[in-house]
Amino acid sequence: MGDPKMGSEDITYRPIATLKIGAWIMLDGEPSKIVEISKSKPGKHGAAKARIVAIGVFSGQKRTIIKSTGDKIEVPIIKRKDAQVLGIRGKYVELMDLETFETFEAPVAEEDLLKRIEAGSTVEVWFLAGKPLVMRARRVE
Repeated sequence: MGDPKMGSEDITYRPIATLKIGAWIMLDGEPSKIVEISKSKPGKHGAAKARIVAIGVFSGQKRTIIKSTGDKIEVPIIKRKDAQVLGIRGKYVELMDLETFETFEAPVAEEDLLKRIEAGSTVEVWFLAGKPLVMRARRVE
């Protein structure tokens, strides 16, 4: 577990020109969702630029970057798993992986989602660059 490059295998690279609103990127080491993107045309002395505004999924911090559309940017690899809720502590939920039966804690993506889950319910957890985040409640029939 004490691997200094932990999470580095959960990141890939994509050209900035292919990014769209709603896509996930890594900014300052945090998975962030793009909420605004504007591209400028190439000028007399340079390449086209893209202005990207993204919100960090864990901190909620809004960040803006400007890069050449030919550059590549880090993109988190998203893995989805189902987990059972063991308990709720504030904005964090204690979970058990339904495949490996490991227990772990994860924050919840939205405040109203926290109201809809309870101990014993099943939720979908996204691992963004190796960091867990509860994204939605599952309906168990």
